[in-house]
Amino acid sequence: MNNTISAVDSKVSCYHCGNDCKDEDIKEDEKHFCCSGCFTVYDILKDNNLCGYYDLNTNAGISLKSKNFKGKFNYLAEKNIEAELLSFHDEHIAKVILNVPSIHCSSCVWLLENFPKILKGVISARLNFVKKELALDFDPNLVSLKEIVELMTTLGYEPQINLESTGKPKVIDYETRRLLFKIGVTGFCAGNIMMMSFPEYFNLDLANQLDATYQKFFLYFNFILALPVFFYGASDYLKGAYYSIVENSKGNSKILSVDIPIALGISALFLRSTFQTLVLQTAGYWDSMAGLVLFLLVGKWVQKVTFNYLSFDRSFKSYFPLAVKVKNESLQYKNVNDLAKGDIFIIHHQELIPTDAVLLNGNALIDYSFVTGEAKPIKKLKGETVFAGGRQVAEQIELLVQKPVSTSYLTQLWNNESFLKEKKIPTTELANAFSKYFTYLTISIAILVGIYWKFNDPSLIWPSVTAVLMVACPCALTLSLPFTMNATMSIFGKNRFFVKNQGVIQQLSEIDTIVFDKTGTLTEANKGEVRWVGDLNKQDERLVYTVVSQSVHPLSKLVASHLSQNSPLEINYIFEVKGQGIEAIVAGISVKVGRLDFVNGQANDAQDSEVHVSIADDYKGFFTIEPRFRPNWKVLLANFKKTFELALLSGDNNKMQDFLKPIFGLNMRFNQTPQDKLDYIKELQSEGNKVLMIGDGLNDAGALRESKIGIALTEDVQAFSPSCDAILDANKFENLAEYVGFSKTALNIVKLSFLLSVVYNIIGVGWAASGNLSPVLAAIFMPLSTLSVVFFAVGLTWLMAHIRKLI
Repeated sequence: MNNTISAVDSKVSCYHCGNDCKDEDIKEDEKHFCCSGCFTVYDILKDNNLCGYYDLNTNAGISLKSKNFKGKFNYLAEKNIEAELLSFHDEHIAKVILNVPSIHCSSCVWLLENFPKILKGVISARLNFVKKELALDFDPNLVSLKEIVELMTTLGYEPQINLESTGKPKVIDYETRRLLFKIGVTGFCAGNIMMMSFPEYFNLDLANQLDATYQKFFLYFNFILALPVFFYGASDYLKGAYYSIVENSKGNSKILSVDIPIALGISALFLRSTFQTLVLQTAGYWDSMAGLVLFLLVGKWVQKVTFNYLSFDRSFKSYFPLAVKVKNESLQYKNVNDLAKGDIFIIHHQELIPTDAVLLNGNALIDYSFVTGEAKPIKKLKGETVFAGGRQVAEQIELLVQKPVSTSYLTQLWNNESFLKEKKIPTTELANAFSKYFTYLTISIAILVGIYWKFNDPSLIWPSVTAVLMVACPCALTLSLPFTMNATMSIFGKNRFFVKNQGVIQQLSEIDTIVFDKTGTLTEANKGEVRWVGDLNKQDERLVYTVVSQSVHPLSKLVASHLSQNSPLEINYIFEVKGQGIEAIVAGISVKVGRLDFVNGQANDAQDSEVHVSIADDYKGFFTIEPRFRPNWKVLLANFKKTFELALLSGDNNKMQDFLKPIFGLNMRFNQTPQDKLDYIKELQSEGNKVLMIGDGLNDAGALRESKIGIALTEDVQAFSPSCDAILDANKFENLAEYVGFSKTALNIVKLSFLLSVVYNIIGVGWAASGNLSPVLAAIFMPLSTLSVVFFAVGLTWLMAHIRKLI
């Protein structure tokens, strides 16, 4: 292996991931790599003749800089833990389905499906790109699940393995499976009905060309094929209409279901066609009925599966580790669900604590930002309680279980009534009104037409009345609304804004109050503006960098990043006093870094966000760390303030209160717990406000769930999504006002679609009422009107998105 490592002289891009080779430049085969991780992946692919990976997409890989997973998956070596993840296992074959969030392009698909060529023992690999799931078959005698996961992680495709991974198998839910069966049956019947209707389409005289027996066969065969379409395919619409009528008759509801006009149209098609087939021995409207039902079912399915690869309602199990190391007679891994009171378990650096426990040994520095939003780690002493959801940011600690996972503090938070109840997304008032009056009007017109022809030409009563019910199709309500919203969801998706369903877009256009979380939402997560106040020369910078680079404290890490252009010196001695600072001897010089009283012995009046420095007992000054707000956040909030009432919730202290007051006024609350945030949203909504909540963490999950619309802001839309209605990529935060505005545009397009549908219905109903609408023309008119409205709605939606530069 002849590769070289050199300092970077000019800007070059990594051949594997495309990132700049800032710190080092590893060269191999005239290619550049930004780190040893990226080079390792290239080397593995080269050895297995799989460099075609790079031909499909340029810089297709994922950056592996600073990725260290040594020992991370050791728990998978435990057979009982491995068995919980496997979907099937016997002596010669094992099957597993792994969620791989980092899959993003065709190169990923190609590489993972060629995984058997890289690792001996893997029999087959099949990837579901939409769900980000990799199904693997492997021989447990040749390779273990641990080895598979470690190699996938080495390649940059770390599977997401957590407590929820051991839940029920990921299968198609009953409702989706039932809908797919209906589409299959309806599609089969519709296709055959249309084939049997060819003589009608081409106006062939069957009586002269075929025996009368064949003529009846075609008629009755279409009738038989139409029965499952009507009684099975359209059953949901028929039942919905029936239950709506029953509820209205009992006075339990004042709104007629949208299913009523649909059921009327389908029933009119069925009854008239039955009469024409069995009594008049002529072709009916079987193709129109089957086509309409099929189109409605496909539209429902498209809506159901849209963005199904995103999880908007993750439970706390999505964040917990699958297993922890338990200290009994010997160290072994144990599923966290099996932890019992009295068990002693070990938590390593950066691991999440899965249950409430008491600290037995070790220096515990717990970061509760995951739960409370407070960024400052908390020092815990031996014998103190450590709550579930905290992350250990110092060295290894030993804990004694106090409560099982099912009764921990975090579980109690998740079991709040706001999570237990299903958030209902009602139809818009516009749709309700349209459905209600359209149904009444259609029935009234049909009755009046029947009365008119009774006194003028009784032979036209049946044809005209059924034609009115058939042609008067509420296609704008049943099709333009979901298709417009689905088009809007697709447009939002292209802009990294993923909404849960079409109801979210409707309600997004109705909000009047926006509540922001601060840390990680208005400010960038784990980032800050570092500024030095005092006197520090280049040699002093190297001394300070050497010390802070050894600490895991968030402020130390920010200072180390700020001074990263320096190279470290030799450390003679170093000791960190948790919650206070670090004292060290570097290159024979004493250095102290930390709080003011620790460094200089003065009274501690300094802010928590200040890191003070003393070198050779000479106080030099301090670094101050200010939160880094997201780009153009002030412009975004200023635009929102013109239309909406704004409020701020934060788990942090009120240090930024004066800075934020010009924007939020008095509508700011600091030091808020998750329950405080949830209660505040309840308070606002009890006053009649329609609240949009924007947060970033589990500590906001209750508030997100309780609000009318909850948007989770995240750096990785696949790896993180608390209970919410929409997920927004953090890089697109400044465009949020555009998305909220476009939701109103989408609703206006639906209104225009309603108007177009009304025009079609006036023409169609007028034609049908005259008694001159023939079966062939009716068969053409209905789908033509429906398709025209749908194409108008979807086309206008994409056009407006293009004008607004959203696509």
